[in-house]
Amino acid sequence: MNIYGTVWNDREIEIIVEDYLDMLQLELAGKEFNKARRNRVLQGRLGRAKGAIEYKHQNISAVLEMLGMPFIRGYKPATNYQTRLFKIIEEQLSSSLVHLSDQPGDFDVPPSGIEFYDPPQRREIPKEVSTEIRLILDRVDPATRDARARKLGEAGERCLFQSEQNRLSSIGRDDLAGMVRWVSKEDGDGVGYDILSFSARGEQRWLEVKTTNGPATTPFWITRNELRVSEENPARFRLVRLYDLSRTPAAFQLNPPLLDRVYISAEQYKASF
Repeated sequence: MNIYGTVWNDREIEIIVEDYLDMLQLELAGKEFNKARRNRVLQGRLGRAKGAIEYKHQNISAVLEMLGMPFIRGYKPATNYQTRLFKIIEEQLSSSLVHLSDQPGDFDVPPSGIEFYDPPQRREIPKEVSTEIRLILDRVDPATRDARARKLGEAGERCLFQSEQNRLSSIGRDDLAGMVRWVSKEDGDGVGYDILSFSARGEQRWLEVKTTNGPATTPFWITRNELRVSEENPARFRLVRLYDLSRTPAAFQLNPPLLDRVYISAEQYKASF
């Protein structure tokens, strides 16, 4: 039995991470589980107090948030974690769990459209983050993961397309709702945005959709063409970030200039002769 307040050793971290990821997999699959009962079991296995276990769960949520992964609802991220926790979570992230995090899930678009919230504030990775953690973040690379998940991206665009139609109909603008277009599906990629929609007054809105099952702070890719279109058409262009798509889709909107709201860094360069 451990003495309360002692530093968590590797085996203890492995046990609680394994249990947390199992609960997360159940939650993403829409299956029920009892948090309190599982906490009691962990108290017996680890000799830790209920509060210590809950706080470690919050630490795990914080790591998953940085990795752009969904985390268990009810365990708000707490960032006072060990580097070792990052490593063990990376080791235990199973292919089945990663697969679940890439799936759109089953959701219904509300009659008045999906809920929009304020965008997160820009924040840098804390300078005290170790080189080992930075390497793990580079390996996981949630922006690339989401960009490659075609089903997820298509589901996000469909969600926003239906949401815009519902929103306009709910405010008595059925005429505009019928004019909403899924541009990337009808005309193909390359236009610089995905959905053509309208404001309540009939002004065009060019919506570029970025989708993730992760939290609102998950990074995303933006192409040079999308950035150019946003700069040339600031009154029309809107970047819509859809997040937590597999459970309860929510969104926020970024208006140009995008550089005022997010950090944009060049990650790849085209080489030619």
